[in-house]
Amino acid sequence: MFEQEVWPLVSALLTGLLSGFFVSVPVGPINITILHEGVQRGFRWAMLIGAGAVAMETIYCFIGFAGFSGLFDSRLTRAAIELASFILILYLGIKFLLARSLPEQDPRAEKIEQRLHPHTAFMTGFVRVLGNPAVLLTWITLSATFVSHEWVEARWLHKGLCIAGVAAGATAWFALLSYFVARGQGKFSDRALLRLSHFSGIFLLGVALFIGGRLVRLIAQH
Repeated sequence: MFEQEVWPLVSALLTGLLSGFFVSVPVGPINITILHEGVQRGFRWAMLIGAGAVAMETIYCFIGFAGFSGLFDSRLTRAAIELASFILILYLGIKFLLARSLPEQDPRAEKIEQRLHPHTAFMTGFVRVLGNPAVLLTWITLSATFVSHEWVEARWLHKGLCIAGVAAGATAWFALLSYFVARGQGKFSDRALLRLSHFSGIFLLGVALFIGGRLVRLIAQH
């Protein structure tokens, strides 16, 4: 009885922690900003950039969960979401694994940044995630995946734990990156960041294969 009550809560928290950490690893505007500015301004400045990014990412994750409330009563909808999540996660895994250079700033993100003029490290991280619609799309898809696979139950207590886990996991990654960048004084290179992105790609491919295997089993049963 105790395990039946506690395990879903633990599952929601762990799902959030792992996804928050590994989704933050791939090369993107925030990691590049931390990599370049952490060397010049130190750990505190780099960590504040990461904190701003975590705040906006947590909001996007909340939007993702809120937008899919009540959509899983239909079997067809659940299957469609699982297929869409498989395709997206497979695409992201291949994209991160095959990345050969650091991406350039998105023009749309640049326009938003020019309008808002962030003057602090926290707001720099916040605005750069705000101007990246791919982050919102990712969390919409992932939140639907978590609920459809029952890794996170469709109740707000469990969703809240997952969102808290996402914030903690992303914070852990940005804290590690900020620490090594500031301590390394330039030794933490673009190439090292790319290698970490490749590792994250491998992890996402593993998740995609797991989802794909589940879909195959469901099709075989019917």
